[in-house]
Parts: sequence; structure tokens; C-alpha cells
Amino acid sequence: MPSYPVPDNEVQRLQAVAALAFAADTPDPALDALVRVAAQAFGVPAAVISLMQADHQVFVARVGVDVSELARHESLCNPLLMAPQTPWVVEDLSADPRYAAHPLVQGEAALRLYAGAALCDEQGLALGTLVLLDTQAWPTWTAAQRQTLQDLALIASRTLQTGRRLRELAQLAEVDTLTGLRPAAHFQAILEVELAHAMRTGEPFTLLELELDGLDVIREGFGVDAADTALRETAQRLAHQVRLGDVLARLGPERFGVLMRHGGHEAAEGLARRVTQAVAAPLVLHSGDEVGVGISVGMAAYSDATESLRQLQSEAASALGEARARNARRWQMFAVTH
Repeated sequence: MPSYPVPDNEVQRLQAVAALAFAADTPDPALDALVRVAAQAFGVPAAVISLMQADHQVFVARVGVDVSELARHESLCNPLLMAPQTPWVVEDLSADPRYAAHPLVQGEAALRLYAGAALCDEQGLALGTLVLLDTQAWPTWTAAQRQTLQDLALIASRTLQTGRRLRELAQLAEVDTLTGLRPAAHFQAILEVELAHAMRTGEPFTLLELELDGLDVIREGFGVDAADTALRETAQRLAHQVRLGDVLARLGPERFGVLMRHGGHEAAEGLARRVTQAVAAPLVLHSGDEVGVGISVGMAAYSDATESLRQLQSEAASALGEARARNARRWQMFAVTH
């Protein structure tokens, strides 16, 4: 058993902290600025922003503190993790029997004031702390000061989480090597953001799913390189048809997706017409041979009845299946029934 208190949600808390582990290795100028502002605003010599890991506390930003981490059993912040909703303030550590014998109080550091607020994520999990430290005791600590400390901790928490999201998006932003388009994972993340925006604002958008046919014939007749050439050329034709601000991605070997922003049925059907016409033109291989591919387009528009991204994708896939069954017009909008 550890010598310090452990929250009931410790497993989930550590998982959330692990997602921010990059912060311990990469200095963040915004966090560095935040601890400087905190120290100056309160007139204290030291301030730190930390992540509380399984067995040690890592200082991801600090001013007036020489060490970069502490063993968790040495940390003054453990009580704060047990009740992260409100700041934890000890005006005089030397007068508090819980801390009076602590090495950071009795030792060279000679700390007296401890004022900390938890860095919580959207689920309320305490990831770490923002702490102010002073070698002088503070006789009073006002409600306004506590609120300011909590506000600064919120900014620190959001800064850390924004860094995590940007890092995740950067990883997702790798392009498909064959077509140069966004990959499926990146497209999925963008769709989730777009749907959340539409649900808040009512801004329309349409999801298009496109599927090629005929590449297998080219592959069998002219080889893999020829099929890859045909795929690249088709992807370029698709890219020339989407509007500025729309998102085109490769979802699978012969499947593509388009997020059409600020567009409803009429605009989406216009794009579908342009796409089918552009793809219908013959492709010329390096050998000089002309080949052709077909394309089917399924569309689903966001509406008040849309409850989830999975629902919208299912509607687009259903419309794509109907489009593939056609002999002439190869595009179809999902029809909402009430």
C-alpha cells in the first residue's frame, strides 16, 4: 500500500495522464508563461504546473523551483487529487501537523505557503496541479484569490489538452501515399468535429461516399502499375471537382469520401453530377492505351433527424448501394422518411 492517499478513479486518471506524457518531454512556452504570470499575480517566488503520474510528480512548467520532479510520496499535492473540485490551500505548512515535519518544510526549501488547484479534464479526472509556493506564511487567503487560482488551473488544463489534440491531429494528417489525399482516420476525425458543429449551429453539410469500379479489369489487363496510375488520375479528377473548403479523403482501396460543408441536397447533387462526368472521361495509360473506370456516389445530408455520425455514414452507404444498382445515373441521395 502506498503511503499517500489514492483516488478511487486512479486507473482512469493514470490513463488520462498517459495521453499527456508528451508534455513532460516537450517544454511548452504557453505553460512556462502561465507559471510566470501566476507567480507575479500572487507575488510568490515559485509556481509549478505538474502531472501526477503513478509514482512521481513531473513539473512540466516551473518558476522558482530547481527540481523537475518529486517522488509521489514526497508530493504536497496528494490531498488535492482526492478532492479536485476546489483549491487546496495551507497558509502555513509549519503550523499544520500534516506537513510540519515534511522535508520541504523543515529542509532547505523551508516552504510555508502551499496553494494548489487541480488540472481536471472534461471527465473531471485530476491530471495534475497548478501550485503556488512561498517561504513566507500567508495569514489570509480570500475567496477571490481561490477563484483566480482555479481559473489559472483551468487555463493550464485546457492548454495541455489542446496540445494533446493537436498532436493527435498531426499524426492523423499523414496523407495517403498513393493518391496524396487525406486518410480515412483523418476524415473520420474531421467528420466528428463537423457533426458537433452542425448540432450546435444547425449549419448544413453533406457526406458523400464514392466507389470506383473497373480498376480490377485494368489491373488484370495491364498490371498493378497501370491500375495505380488510373487510381491516381481519378483522385486528381475528384480533387478538381470539390469546392474550396470541402474535404476529400481516400477511405479504402477503391472508396473515397467527401465532406461538403455549407451544402444541402442541391449543392451535393451538383457535385455528384460533376464527379461522374469527370470520371467518365477515358484515362490514358503510360503505354498509350485508353481505359475507363466507373464511379457511384451515395449522399446523406445532415438534418434535425441526424443523431450520430454512424447514422449519417449508414445513410450514405445505403444511398451508395442504390447508386451502384443503377445503369445510367450513378448517384443517389439518401431519402429521409418520417
